[in-house]
Amino acid sequence: MITLQNADAALKEYYLDAVTQQLNEGVSPFLNAVEKSTQYVYGKNARCALIKGDMTRIVTGDEDGTLPDATGNTYYDVTLPLKNIYGTIAITDKALRASQDSSGAFVNLLNAEMEGLVSDAKSNFSRMLFGDGNGLLAYITKANSTTNFTLTSVKGWYKGMTVDIAKATGTEAAVTGLKITAVDTAANTITVTPAVSNQSNYVGFPVVVTNSYGKELTGLSAIFDGATLYGYTKTTDDFFNPYIAATSSLTDDDIISAIETIEERSGGKVKMILCSHSVRNKIASLFKDMRIISTPEVTAGYTGVYVNDVPVYADRFCPGDRVYLLNPDDFVLCQLCDWEWMEDDGGRILTRVAGKAAYTATLVKYAELICKKPCAQGMIQISGS
Repeated sequence: MITLQNADAALKEYYLDAVTQQLNEGVSPFLNAVEKSTQYVYGKNARCALIKGDMTRIVTGDEDGTLPDATGNTYYDVTLPLKNIYGTIAITDKALRASQDSSGAFVNLLNAEMEGLVSDAKSNFSRMLFGDGNGLLAYITKANSTTNFTLTSVKGWYKGMTVDIAKATGTEAAVTGLKITAVDTAANTITVTPAVSNQSNYVGFPVVVTNSYGKELTGLSAIFDGATLYGYTKTTDDFFNPYIAATSSLTDDDIISAIETIEERSGGKVKMILCSHSVRNKIASLFKDMRIISTPEVTAGYTGVYVNDVPVYADRFCPGDRVYLLNPDDFVLCQLCDWEWMEDDGGRILTRVAGKAAYTATLVKYAELICKKPCAQGMIQISGS
């Protein structure tokens, strides 16, 4: 007979390892290649000393001359709070009782819940990798009615999402808890409920994942957008200033020049290019001698095309007007632990929902993404895309 006890055991002993593998290796080729470590975690924070080397540490001199003065690295202390990432499954008491006498029915029940959890977690994790930590999805360009808005993009949006309209600064909500009832990808519009009063006042405002301000992973947008990174000003310290180039029409010269410039200015190496599917197709057409190949030893089965031995991968959450040129070796996902089930005081994973005939289980990860060498990363901004 199926009980809460053996249901807990199944979640812990069977499903956890499978889910962890999928969420660590199946989210994106970028995350798959990034180091995941607990060594940078101190209490509730991720703390990493970024190192800027000094070429004067190795010098030449006379045989009997005075030895050069000792010099050292320049260290930048980066401390960020670990972000709380949760995923939940829910099972009604009725469904649980209905499957008590059938292990197959119970397995099907759990499988359905876990598949939904993994799918949602993959999408959200991938989206956060391209974000700025504040859940930014798009900007409002036109208020068509109290319930319909035109946005800069609806890429990755879906019916049922809950979003907020943030204030112009993006730091707090102006309108909260809007549920999306329809998405028109051709017109870049969304329909929401409830209706928004004074809707025209919010043109130009950002739309974000509900209750997400400063609570998401510090992704690629934080590196390439804005005047500061990790509390340091980019214009006054070039170590935090990534390479950014602009083009109206992407060419092969743009890509090759970006790779060479990044490697020359930083001493680093571009090991991965990320872009949208349409941009990857464009790159494939620019380099006639490229071929689609698989690199499972690096990317767990993801496929890409190569430019100067650098793989180009498409991600559905990558903005269509950006080409990221990155070295995943310069990134670390600082984590307090890998994915784990939350347990109550009695060690139970499935817990009763107060006031409801249902049980929930919560998967949790406390982590933050840090780039250890921002100046060695690059982006090509494509205007008019």
